[in-house]
Amino acid sequence: MSRGRFFARRAAMQALYQWQVGGESLLDIEQQFYDNPKLPRIDTEYFQAIARGVSRTSGVLTEALAPYCNKPVDELDPVERAVLWIGAYELLERPDIPYRVVINEAVELAKNFGAQESHSFVNGVLDALAKQTRTVEIGAN
Repeated sequence: MSRGRFFARRAAMQALYQWQVGGESLLDIEQQFYDNPKLPRIDTEYFQAIARGVSRTSGVLTEALAPYCNKPVDELDPVERAVLWIGAYELLERPDIPYRVVINEAVELAKNFGAQESHSFVNGVLDALAKQTRTVEIGAN
């Protein structure tokens, strides 16, 4: 696992949370991360790709996730929603990243930032989405 990408996902999750809750411009939020000297070294290119990709396609990602959630995606906790959006974005848009890595990274984010059982929920939703979007990859394993 690339630590730079791990930290990029974490920063993207935090930025997307802020974007949902605060309503600030994503570019302004990104700049806050770049201006923070205490931020761990992140893969800034990947951070931007995830944050901007998710914000640009959040409606499509929400639709892709909806069949696997037990309530409307818009009613999920903003942390869970951000984590699921990132996982869905990677599953749909980044076939270069193995689906197991996508799910594992999302579960770790949910464990660190989500509610007590959110990691189980995130795992189940993304696993179901992966079975629909990564059938060739899963079949090869």
